[in-house]
Amino acid sequence: MADQNPLIACLMDIERHVSTAGWDQPARLFALVTTATLLEVEPQLVGRVPEASLDALTAIEQDEFHVGDDLEERLESIFWPDTVEGCALALERAFLPARYEADVPEDPAEAAEFVAKHPERSDVRVVVGVLRDGTRHGLARVVSEPDELLGAENLVPGLGEALLNTFRSVVE
Repeated sequence: MADQNPLIACLMDIERHVSTAGWDQPARLFALVTTATLLEVEPQLVGRVPEASLDALTAIEQDEFHVGDDLEERLESIFWPDTVEGCALALERAFLPARYEADVPEDPAEAAEFVAKHPERSDVRVVVGVLRDGTRHGLARVVSEPDELLGAENLVPGLGEALLNTFRSVVE
C-alpha cells in the first residue's frame, strides 16, 4: 500500500471544503488524481492549481453525483478512468450511543426515524477516501465537537470497501 500522507492531506482539504457549506448537506463524491495528471489532462489549470508537489492528490468534485435511495447500489454503478488514482466520499450520518443499540428497530426506515428523533442523537460528517492500491483513510467531525477531527485507516470499513469496489474492472 502507498504512503497514506497524500491521501490524508487530500481528505483534510475535502473536509475543510465541505465544512464551509455547513451541515445538512447531501453526500458528495470526489475523484482523486495526482496534481501532475490533472495538469497534464487540463493544462489550462497551470497556475491555478498549487504545483508545489506534483505527486500530491487533488480532489475533483463529481457534481452530477446523487445518492438516491441506496448509497451502496449507487456506488456499484461507478467506474473510474485510469487517470483517477482514488476517490473520496463526504457524507453526514446520525448515530446513537452504543447503549441504545438494542432499541433500534430492525426495519431501515423505522431505524432512521428512531435515530433522527432520539434526544441523544449525534450528527457526524465523515470523509472516507481510498486509492486504487487499497490504501484507505477516514476522517470524522461530530457536530457537537466542531474543533475535533478524528481519523483512522478503517474509520468506516463498509464505506471504504464500497469506494474501493468502484475501481473494479469493467470486465470482471
